[in-house]
Amino acid sequence: MKRKIHLLLLIAVVALLFDQFPTVTAQTTIITHIGDVWCIKGIKHIVTLNAKDFSLSVNDGPVAWNFLPSDANDISINAGAQDFSCRLTDAGQKDIAMYQTGFKKGLKITLSQFHHNGENIDLGLQLFLCLEGTEEDLVCDIIPDEKSAVVKRCVWPKGLQPEMSDYTVVPIMQGMLLPRTWQYKVQLLDDGVSNSRGLYMPWWGHLQGKSALLVLMETPDDGGCIFSHPAGGPTTIGVKWIHSLGKMTYQRKLRFCFIREGNYVTLAKRYRSYVIEKGHFVPLTEKISRNPLVGKLIGSPVIHTDILTHIEPSSGYYNKKDTARNNILVTFAERAEQLHALAEKGISTAYVHLDGWGHRGYDNLHPDVLPPSPQAGGWEGMKQFANVCDKLGYIFAVHDQYRDYYLDAASYDPRHTILNERGERPFGNEWAGGSQSVLCPRLAPGYVARNYNEILAHNIKVRGAYLDVFSVVPPDECYNSEHPVNRSDCKKYRAECFNFIRSFGGVISSEEPVDWAVPYLDLVHWGPFSLDPGYDKGMSRGIPIPLFNLVYHDALLLPWVCGEGRGGWGIPENDCGFLYGLLNAGLPYLSIVPSDSELERIRTVCTLNKRVGLLEMTNHEFLDKGYRKQRTTFSDGTTVTIDLDSCNYTINKSNE
Repeated sequence: MKRKIHLLLLIAVVALLFDQFPTVTAQTTIITHIGDVWCIKGIKHIVTLNAKDFSLSVNDGPVAWNFLPSDANDISINAGAQDFSCRLTDAGQKDIAMYQTGFKKGLKITLSQFHHNGENIDLGLQLFLCLEGTEEDLVCDIIPDEKSAVVKRCVWPKGLQPEMSDYTVVPIMQGMLLPRTWQYKVQLLDDGVSNSRGLYMPWWGHLQGKSALLVLMETPDDGGCIFSHPAGGPTTIGVKWIHSLGKMTYQRKLRFCFIREGNYVTLAKRYRSYVIEKGHFVPLTEKISRNPLVGKLIGSPVIHTDILTHIEPSSGYYNKKDTARNNILVTFAERAEQLHALAEKGISTAYVHLDGWGHRGYDNLHPDVLPPSPQAGGWEGMKQFANVCDKLGYIFAVHDQYRDYYLDAASYDPRHTILNERGERPFGNEWAGGSQSVLCPRLAPGYVARNYNEILAHNIKVRGAYLDVFSVVPPDECYNSEHPVNRSDCKKYRAECFNFIRSFGGVISSEEPVDWAVPYLDLVHWGPFSLDPGYDKGMSRGIPIPLFNLVYHDALLLPWVCGEGRGGWGIPENDCGFLYGLLNAGLPYLSIVPSDSELERIRTVCTLNKRVGLLEMTNHEFLDKGYRKQRTTFSDGTTVTIDLDSCNYTINKSNE
């Protein structure tokens, strides 16, 4: 009731304000205020700010979008020995004034004179609220003035009031549509930070009636979202800005895009337009022009196989009951024979992803994995395997890793690991190689160059590399004074590693399709849906939708596990992976020893990918109220319709 009264008062104030300005010409934005209520009136939108509690309201014609007010967790501050949180409205000095440039106009809010325990805090903030462009996006900037005090975390502008959103749209992995009253509890992955499984892309959105709202982080490197959806709802989601090496340091920018008629597809397309405008979108056609080998991937299956699996006793995977399973070997020569058999079955092109080729097998001894496994055939065995791939027309790529830093690696030195903010080194033992830390990103490019120069010097025709976790683990920070790295630096060093692979004509791949890495990558391991309770099994979080592919289908090749059964890694437990592979027109995974039925499915998916793999996915739609019948459309008019209950599908080609 209080909120309704508050909104009615705001509307009344806005009406009074603009009675004073009866005529508004094109290209005009008017700034007015009565007491603590400030209004920015554009041609399309009216933005209202209540300076008492920093609540915002945006009137977009048919709908209003109302945002939460300030609260005690707006900002976290470190002032010497003191760490505390407070409201932005706690600033002792607040100055609000009109602000404009040639392309935007709005308000500048200057905050200072914060206090804690009776002491002055030497910190200032500048906040900007401006309408920008012909679409009148609301652009919000925050610039810290850090002196003896620093900002560790800031939550501004606040998220939408929960009752404003009928559905929330979140790019958690491939994508999720979340009704406000969804009966299950939903949590984001990786604490909702950008460039992770929690947010493949740095945006989210809301649907209210026929209208839509896009919330876009323009400075996502040190950002993410705060998210909550208890069982039965409602959903709350809002931006959070996190420090970089202990300080907020630089300007953070959030953009609200108001769409009077649209849905989740409209939101994805608005973001696609944004990345194209910023030069961030690199289509597959351009990637093929700089490396023609990428063109051979179109319509090709992905063969993911391995050589040596060795599990150290210190690993969390070590099998104490059946120790023989801790060391499983298939030689290079044996795998080559299996590829010959595939070719005889009509597989004329393929991308071969090889695990466990290193000295002690999969996920061992990184970054010092050379020479190749002596048990499997060593340098000569790997060379012959690569030659077989080349003769068969298959692209040979290796799995590799330059983040996990194993304590028994030849070059391990604790001074080369990352240090966290407390000066601690991370340690773990989950993976097969046992005890490990994390290599500082600054050192990764040097190791990549060293290893691949040696591989090429042995005349091994490696045609690509999968640099594990670089495109799914959020960028690291390192506080080591010998090699300090912030998150933006980390991205730069990971990109250097990708570019080195391209420098010798290699196809570049990594784990999953986070936004920052898309311009560098040719393909990824997968990018399916987020499941609860685990990645490999469970029900979907919310309603699965192909948000990522609606943005980037023609910029990145994305394989799918196309089993005929239900469930699997990233496939909801009641759904069929083969149908999702078709719906998304991706590449299919192919077993190295496939059944006839698997070969038939894979040929169907390959044929579709060959047709539309370089094309934009222009639409996705649900054809029934239960979200079980779905259709995607591609830019040549091809449509793919699936029924997840009956496991039936229809492909209608554009010329039919």
